[in-house]
Amino acid sequence: MKIVIINGPNLNLLGKREPAIYGSSDFESYFAALQQRFPQVEFSYFQSNVEGEIINRIHEVGFTVDGIVLNAGGYTHTSVAIADAVAGVPAPTVEVHISNVFRREAVRHTSLLSPVAIGTIGGFGLDSYRLAVEALCERHLSIQTP
Repeated sequence: MKIVIINGPNLNLLGKREPAIYGSSDFESYFAALQQRFPQVEFSYFQSNVEGEIINRIHEVGFTVDGIVLNAGGYTHTSVAIADAVAGVPAPTVEVHISNVFRREAVRHTSLLSPVAIGTIGGFGLDSYRLAVEALCERHLSIQTP
């Protein structure tokens, strides 16, 4: 099974940026732990602060992977183009948030990605990614097993 994790703007600063909200761990360490926890999954990881690069990556992988875990950061609430990219590829996408966006500013309460994602997970810190991977693995298994 192949899963790509795509992180959007400012997520390269995990472990440094607002640790009260995002925690003190960097994503690279967490990613290594995910790879160990799910040895049956072939993971790849991409992060960009640039909207067009995120769209390009979704286009590149969305026809060949079994799932996408997408934390689009602030683009979640503003990017019709990223939502269109997710809708345009067959790979199931799980929208992820580290924080509980509903406990934050009102602008973060609307997601343009939720309508095109198979599900949304947020508020569990970096563990939101593990929950998304588990959901994709269960979904993949249920599709493969009649």
